[in-house]
Amino acid sequence: MALNVTQIQKILPHRFPFLLIDRVTEMTASESITAYKNVSISEPVFQGHFPDHPIYPGVMIVEGMAQAGGVLAFKSLSEEDQKDINNKVVYFMSIDKCKFRAPVTPGDKLEYRITVIKHRGNIWMLKGEAYVDDKLVTEAELKAMIVDK
Repeated sequence: MALNVTQIQKILPHRFPFLLIDRVTEMTASESITAYKNVSISEPVFQGHFPDHPIYPGVMIVEGMAQAGGVLAFKSLSEEDQKDINNKVVYFMSIDKCKFRAPVTPGDKLEYRITVIKHRGNIWMLKGEAYVDDKLVTEAELKAMIVDK
């Protein structure tokens, strides 16, 4: 199942400049999602990180993984629960085993590959990986919870 940015905005509450996924290319409910962000020099973060040597911040990469995981969690809900999606939000609970392996720079297509480690009730444990040109740049284990707003 592919989703464009307009469809993603119907699921996530994030908006520019903090919506960090542009498209979902693949998704299997309750199993995995692949999404990407095109990293552009026009990103506001590059005004200060760093003006003469632009590097996309690791915290933004991890947040992008979390947003992709949020889309996966929401789209994995039952059809009945998805009807109430506007009254729900995903809270980020923890980041573990996070490693940054290579810098991400303007012009890169940052691909997020998220798989479910464990899902119980409204708690999701996810393995997140971020790639540029099939090279692993960041990895982490994420925990999130779907809650009422």
